[in-house]
Amino acid sequence: MINIQFPPHAFKIKKEKGKEIIFDECRKQWVLLTPEEWVRQNFLQYLMQEKSYPASMIAVEREIMLGDVKKRFDIVVFKNTKPWLIVECKEMQVKLNEDVIRQILNYNITLQVEYLVITNGTSTFALHVQQGTFEWLHKLPDF
Repeated sequence: MINIQFPPHAFKIKKEKGKEIIFDECRKQWVLLTPEEWVRQNFLQYLMQEKSYPASMIAVEREIMLGDVKKRFDIVVFKNTKPWLIVECKEMQVKLNEDVIRQILNYNITLQVEYLVITNGTSTFALHVQQGTFEWLHKLPDF
């Protein structure tokens, strides 16, 4: 497991039609503040503030095709114009189990990234994928 301390950040949050929304700085839009979105927004700030990942290299909540099925990934970081790292975010109460690992591995069939990360905001795990082998990491890679 990787120990991550989310950095402080002045999130822009407001109420609209009785629901809280948060401004996503990567997508440059307001989105519904769900428990999973809270984890995603904090993890994005960790990537940008603590790991110095450029916001311009981060894609959030984009559609991909897995065979004939449309899916949406949470976070993909690009390096040298190719997908390099994928993050699957879950809300804090969701256990990071085989189903979550299977989900991110399925996304990687299409994306072919070097790093896979799963997080629920409390626990974070990362794998380095190299020539068909997987290695558990103790920290996230530097950009």
